[in-house]
Amino acid sequence: MKYLCLIYDEERDWGAMPPSESGAYLAECLGAGESIAAGGHHIAGEALREVAAAVTVRIRNGKLSTTDGPFAETREQLGGFYLIEARDRDEAVQVAARIPAARTGCIEVRPVVDFGQAG
Repeated sequence: MKYLCLIYDEERDWGAMPPSESGAYLAECLGAGESIAAGGHHIAGEALREVAAAVTVRIRNGKLSTTDGPFAETREQLGGFYLIEARDRDEAVQVAARIPAARTGCIEVRPVVDFGQAG
């Protein structure tokens, strides 16, 4: 079964880290990605640009509206994701626990709907 692991962390903490600390954390993140791939769970994954680069799109009453920034103002921002394959929710949680942001932010693990199997 496929699961999406959404990685939330505090973006401003990155800017406050000294280069040696942010470099070590990034290396740990890359290592976690390699570990997930080596375990046969990795399908896709990407880091996202900062929230200032986001735009939220809505259509209401047939009119397009855009707002700069993310959908919601929150303490933690969506910073990236992994799309993984796991046999069940418990295994997906164990994979997500390897992502370093689980220690400083949170990882939302959601099953992906397989429309070929739905219903």
